[in-house]
Parts: sequence; structure tokens; C-alpha cells
Amino acid sequence: MRFKYLTMASAAFMAAAASMPMAAGAQDVSVPSRLDRIEQEVRALQRKVFPGGSDKYFEPEIQAQQPPRSVPGTTGDTSTVGNLMARVDALEGQLASLTGQVEERGYQLRQLETQLKAMQDRLAKLEAAPAAVPVPEEEAPAATAAENPARPASAAEKPSAVATASRQQAVAAIERPSTGDAAEDSYVYGYRLWEAGFFPEAQVQLAKTVKDYPKAARVSYARNLLGRAWLDDKKPATSAQHFLENYQQDPRGDRAPDSLYFLGVALTQLDKKSEACQAYAELADVYPDAASGRLADRVASGKAKADCK
Repeated sequence: MRFKYLTMASAAFMAAAASMPMAAGAQDVSVPSRLDRIEQEVRALQRKVFPGGSDKYFEPEIQAQQPPRSVPGTTGDTSTVGNLMARVDALEGQLASLTGQVEERGYQLRQLETQLKAMQDRLAKLEAAPAAVPVPEEEAPAATAAENPARPASAAEKPSAVATASRQQAVAAIERPSTGDAAEDSYVYGYRLWEAGFFPEAQVQLAKTVKDYPKAARVSYARNLLGRAWLDDKKPATSAQHFLENYQQDPRGDRAPDSLYFLGVALTQLDKKSEACQAYAELADVYPDAASGRLADRVASGKAKADCK
């Protein structure tokens, strides 16, 4: 009878010993599965919060630790499961934080879209009613001639044949590049015209570059310089349209931050200081590196002229 009880106890002990690794194995399977799922969700949220595509944003902040090898059923299994659970808890906290950042960024984007729409509406009104816009003295003769087409121009207003011929010769002296890259040559020629102070000719050339080569590497440069050619020609309303268009059509372009800055300059010249401050604020929000780096001095000067607070 005693041997019978010993046999039954041994069988119970062996059954319990066999079930322990299986339970630990079940935990090991469920916890890594849960961990993989949460890490995938964190990476997805990181791509939304940091859309730049840089690898540094997608590297998990909590590095996976190699669990120590242990024999099933020993105290090492408990330590491994505890480490995995700690990682899961940390990732869940990071997931909650990233979710909050996504919601905050979405709210900011909606605010920026509202501001941009308001700026577009105001610019459209300025173009539709140019008489209501303060016009610099350099633009006044052209506006007067448009309002009174029947009035003959005075001798002072008529460019002399000598001056016209001299200008044509000066423009013709600007070297046209010929490197075999038609898009690059077109932009560089427009740049040379602008640099030499031939703003109307630069406007024509740069507009042609943007139209003929909309996918060129320099198209962001060309659109921005086209706006500057109009701005330097004392026509801020037209320049503001080109700056806004460059920013909206290619916000990742090399000169998108510059266009936002010059948009603020043009709006300040149009006595639209509130809108100019909005442009500078958007520059700082969307392109913080440029606003605090290479454009920092210009932005500070622009804000001072626009009385931004």
C-alpha cells in the first residue's frame, strides 16, 4: 500500500514538472507577440509625427534587450518575462505619448491651413482691386496709363530710342549658358538677368523656366527668384503670389522657407503687417532650422519692420 501512494505521488510530480515549461512557453509566446505588435504601432505613429523620412526618427527609443538564456522552470524565466513586461509597459507609455503628439500636430496643421486660406483670399482681393492697394511711386505711371489709355504719354514718360537700344545691347551682353542641361541653363540665364538688375527681362525668363521645366531640380529656386524679380521691381502684390505659390506647390523645395520669408516682406510693403507676421510665424513653425539658422537675421529684421510681437 505504501508503494502505491509513492507511485501516485511520483506521477503527480512528473505531471506538474511537465506542465511548468509549457506554461512558461505560453507566456514567452504571448509576450513577444504583444511586444512586436506595440513596436509596429509605435513605428507607424513615428512616421506620422515625423514625416521627414529620416532614419533617426524610426529607431525605437527603447532598444530590445537580449533575454538571458535559462533553463525552463528555473528563476531565469521569471527574470526574462519580467524584462519583457517592462519593455511592453515602456512601449505602451511611448505609444500614448506619440498619440498625443499626433493629435497636437493635426490641430496645428488645421490652424495653418485656415491661416493660409485667409492669406490667399486677401491676396486675391488685392489683385482684383489694385486701386485699393498702396502703389509705390514706380508703379504709378503704368497704372495711370491703364486708366487713361487715350492720354498721350509725355516726352518725359517716353523712353528714348537711344536708351532702349542701349538697354537691349546691355541685355544681349548677358551670357547665355550652354552646358547641355536646358533646364539649368534657363534658370542660370534668368538669375544672371536678375543679378544685373534687368528685372522685367528676368521675370520673362524665369517664368519661362517654371513653365517649360516644372519638374526640374531648380524649379523651387526659379519660382522663388521669379517672386524676387517682381519684388525688386517694386511690385509686391505680384511677387507675393509667386512666393505663396512656391511654398504651397513645393513645401519641401529648397527655397520654400525663403519664399515664406519674402512673402512676409511683400506683405509688409503692402501694409499688411498682420498677415506678414503670420507668414513669419509659419516659417518658424514649419522650418525651424532655417528660421533659426541661415534666415535668422532676415527673419528678425522682417519681424521688426512688421511690428510682430
